[in-house]
Formats: sequence, C-alpha cells, structure tokens
Amino acid sequence: MKSNILIVDDEKEIVFAISKLLEREGYTTFKAYNGVEALESLAANQINLIIIDVMMPKLDGLSTIIKIREQKNIPIIILSAKFDDSDKVLGLGIGADDYIVKPYNSMELLARVNSLLRRFLVLGSNHTQDNDSIVVGGLQLNKKSKNITVDGEPIKLTATEYSILELLMEYKGQVFSADAIYSKVWNEDAFAAGNTVMVHIRRIREKIEINPKEPKYLKVVWGIGYKIEG
Repeated sequence: MKSNILIVDDEKEIVFAISKLLEREGYTTFKAYNGVEALESLAANQINLIIIDVMMPKLDGLSTIIKIREQKNIPIIILSAKFDDSDKVLGLGIGADDYIVKPYNSMELLARVNSLLRRFLVLGSNHTQDNDSIVVGGLQLNKKSKNITVDGEPIKLTATEYSILELLMEYKGQVFSADAIYSKVWNEDAFAAGNTVMVHIRRIREKIEINPKEPKYLKVVWGIGYKIEG
C-alpha cells in the first residue's frame, strides 16, 4: 500500500509539480502552503511523510518541524533554496531526516522519499523474527516493534535515527565511518556526508545518553568514525 505524503511550500507551482511526480508513483498527496495549514492537514489526515520548505508565511518550516516533533516521528524532508551547510545542520538538528536544496532533481527527490519511507514503514515490520532484540548495556532495541528503551525507559527516535542506532548496535564495537553509515542508512553513495551524519549522531546521543558530552554508548573514534559500546 502506497503512503500519504504532505507537501508544504508557499510556491504553489512547486507543490503542484511534486504532487504530480509522487502521484505518478502511486502516492497520495496532500497540499499545504504554510506551516499553519501543514499542522491542520497533519491533524486531519494519516500522513506518512512530509516534504517542507523553510521560508513560508504565517509559520515557517523550521518552527513547523519543531511543533511536529513534539508529537510525531514521521519522516520529514526539508526542500529549501537555502544551501549553506549551517542551514542544513540547523534543519537536521531540529528534527528533519533529510535536506534537499532547490532547484531539486526529481529523481533524487523520489529516491529520497522512497528510501525514507522504506526505513520508516518496512524496518522492523513483519520481515523480522519474533523476539528479535538487540541489547547493549542498558540499551534495548526491538527490530519488530522498533521500540527502543534506555534503562527500561522508552525513547522516541526518527526513522533515520533509528536506522543509524540499529546499524551501530547490531555491529557493537565495530567502527563505521560517516560515509559508511550514510551509504548503509540512506542506501545511496555518500558525498560530503560528514555533517549530515554528525547531526544525527548528536541527536541520538541527546536521547540515549545521561551526559551526551561524556557518552557511555555512542562513541567517536577520532578521524575514523562512530561505534556503540556497552
């Protein structure tokens, strides 16, 4: 079953073009032209993924993402004309799963949508076995339910955060470079992926570590990459 995708941009031509692109692939699309309309649509419909601009009237994209992340962990792709690394780091840091710069390539956008939905809807579904859990110290990840607990307390991760943590926990002690993490999680070739992965790692640490500045589980191996230790 194809998913429902909410497209949010104050440029109606962009919303129309993306909607047609996705509908040709069998997706159902919903349209909003500012953050307020996006939140209303999200409350009224079962949305599986959001594509959102940053600069919009009434409520901008970043403020909208912050409000969404207070309640939902569905995948979010920022589609923005702002191309500086600082803009990308900020967008990912507040909870977006991916960041694409305008003008966008239609096939790249479609590939990112498919990849995110695959991680969000398929990982941990009926393709995994019962009792398929990974335990590292006080961390427990259930691949069937996608539930993650820290010392018995449940935590909420986005689809991308979950995929990164699952990869590192499944290969406890093994060091993965940022490019290797990007290739495995995003399922595409890595290109200057360091900042993107770093932001997601930082967000995971904030959720699983008592003191993110002195992490117990998610460690940096300087100059090489990241690993999980128990």
